[in-house]
Order: sequence, then structure tokens, then C-alpha cells
Amino acid sequence: MRKIKKGDEVIITTGKDKGKRGAVLKIVADDRVLVESCNMAKKHVKANPNAGETGGIIEKEMSLHISNVALFNPATGKGDRVGIKKLKDGNKVRFFKSDNEVVDI
Repeated sequence: MRKIKKGDEVIITTGKDKGKRGAVLKIVADDRVLVESCNMAKKHVKANPNAGETGGIIEKEMSLHISNVALFNPATGKGDRVGIKKLKDGNKVRFFKSDNEVVDI
């Protein structure tokens, strides 16, 4: 079970976008995440007339290392560490380490 999943609300803890919040769009490899409208970079794209694509400079999200993001805790309004525990019925759930509140319902 992963501590950060697609669709989670995360906050960036380091780098040029420190403090920004966004949703996880994609998990890239095992240790990188793509966060919505964060870590934007300009990419030069070559035109392809056969496919009908125009060239130019586009902005796109680049991946961040998973250690540079923290799951957003709505109760505290900050990023929080996440743990995994097993419930009495045998299901595994994620929980916030600061207040032991379960993330997954």
C-alpha cells in the first residue's frame, strides 16, 4: 500500500514551489509524483504537419520526488506524515501521524 496515491491533495515541502497545494495527477516510477500545476517547466516542441501539431513553447508539469511532498491534512491545514495500520477487521488504512485520524474512509 502506498502512502501517497493518485488524486490525493498534497503540499510541496521543498523547492521553488514550496507551500503550494495540488492534486496528484500520476505516480511516475516508484518514487516520483506529478502534481497539478506545480513544478512547471517550459518545453520546446517541434511542429509536426503530418499529425496537425503546431510547434512552439509549452508549459508542462514535471515530476517531483515523493519525499518532497506531504499529504495535506484538512484538520490542521498543513502537510502531514502518513502511516499505515491494520484495523481489527483486517483492512489496511492510511492515517495521519499527528492526530491518528484515518485518511481512507
